[in-house]
Amino acid sequence: MASNDEELGDVELFGEGTNEPVFVVDADPAWPARYEELRARLAGQLEPPFRIDHVGSTAVAGLAAKPIIDIQISVPDLADEAEYRAAIESIGVVLRAREPDHRFFRTPKGTERRLHVHVCQSGSDWERRHLLFRDYLRAHPELAAEYEQLKRRLADELRDDRIAYTDAKDDFVAETVRRAEHWAAETGWHT
Repeated sequence: MASNDEELGDVELFGEGTNEPVFVVDADPAWPARYEELRARLAGQLEPPFRIDHVGSTAVAGLAAKPIIDIQISVPDLADEAEYRAAIESIGVVLRAREPDHRFFRTPKGTERRLHVHVCQSGSDWERRHLLFRDYLRAHPELAAEYEQLKRRLADELRDDRIAYTDAKDDFVAETVRRAEHWAAETGWHT
């Protein structure tokens, strides 16, 4: 690890924070095409092929968001970073955090942040929660609108603190996932 890397309990952080302000912008109809372009680049690099999904707010049509495409890659063995790390980093992102159930890659400090890549174990709770949250918002536009209002308010209040902005959404996300689990059972939704 480099000297500017940190360990925080079960989380290892690599590199420096960016201290970028939080901006939530109107939905951009180009986000899905941008995801598809990035997905194709990743799919061309990853051997064997892994599940690649568009997650986060830019994956929900009409939802305002930070203008950052979130991609989730599901792998058979999260601990086997040699299987995926170099391929992911080949598209211009670097490993920022290693957690027990998740690896987080982002564009390096000093470059425009437009992409986050999340890697999780296939079949994991992490994988399911992110896909379920996305699909539930897609199926419930009134809830997506409520989420948008919350995000805009928090971006105004916490513009200079990305971690606080993310943490402040936790209760909404947890309640939405709880409701989404009932919806999944009723509709037969699955990953």
